[in-house]
Amino acid sequence: MLEMRLVNKIYRTELVETHALRSLDLQVKEGEFVAITGPSGSGKTTFLNIAGLLEEFNDGEYLLDGQSVKGLSDDTRSQLRNRKIGFIFQSFNLIPDLNLLDNVGVPLRYRGMPAAERRLRTEEALARVGLGSRMRHYPAELSGGQQQRAAIARAIAGSPRLLLADEPTGNLDSQMARSVMELMEEIHAQGTTIVMVTHAPELAARAQRNVHIVDGTATDFSREPGIARIATTDAHPASTDA
Repeated sequence: MLEMRLVNKIYRTELVETHALRSLDLQVKEGEFVAITGPSGSGKTTFLNIAGLLEEFNDGEYLLDGQSVKGLSDDTRSQLRNRKIGFIFQSFNLIPDLNLLDNVGVPLRYRGMPAAERRLRTEEALARVGLGSRMRHYPAELSGGQQQRAAIARAIAGSPRLLLADEPTGNLDSQMARSVMELMEEIHAQGTTIVMVTHAPELAARAQRNVHIVDGTATDFSREPGIARIATTDAHPASTDA
C-alpha cells in the first residue's frame, strides 16, 4: 500500500541545512495498522506529510498503492490524495461555521461527487462513528471526543485505502482517547490500512507494528520481523518535525 525507498527530505534556510529524513525505507502492506512513535524532532510528521502527498521529498522513491508519486503535478497529487488517503489530525481541523453534515462532505465536494451520493456517504459516515443524531450540530457544540469522531467520519466518508492519523488522541482525555482508538480499530478491522503517529505507548501497543524513531534512528518492533525497516538521520541538532 505504501512503500518508501531511500527517501530524503532536507529543509534549507540561508544558514541551516536540516536533514529531517535520510535514506528512509518503509513498507506498509495493505490492511496493516502501523504506529509511528518517537520524540519531537525525529521526523515523524515529515514522514506523515510526505506519505499523505502534502510535502514533496528531495530524492528517493515513494510508491502509493503501487504508483510512483515522484514528479507528479500538483493536480494529480491532489486527486490521488482525495481519492486514496484519509487524514485525521490532532486538532480536528473542522470548519467552525459548518455543521457536521457539511464538514464531512467537504472532501467529497472537492471530488465532484453528485449531491445525492455525497449526502448518503456523509450520513453513513456520521452514523458509523456514533454521530448520526448530531448531523446539524456545529463543532463548538460538541465535546473534544465528538469532534474527533466527526474528523474520523470526514476521513472515512470517501472510503480511503489509506488512513493517516497524526496524534489523533493527543487533545483528548484518557477515556475519550480509548473510545477513539476503539473506533480506529473497528475501521482497521474492516480493511482500511492505518498509519498512526502517537506519543502514547499504550496506544502504539495496540497497533500491529510499532516503528520507533529516536535520535535520528529507528527500530521496528514488528510482530513479524523483517516486514519493514525505517531509517532516519538528523544531520543537525536543530532538526524538527515539519
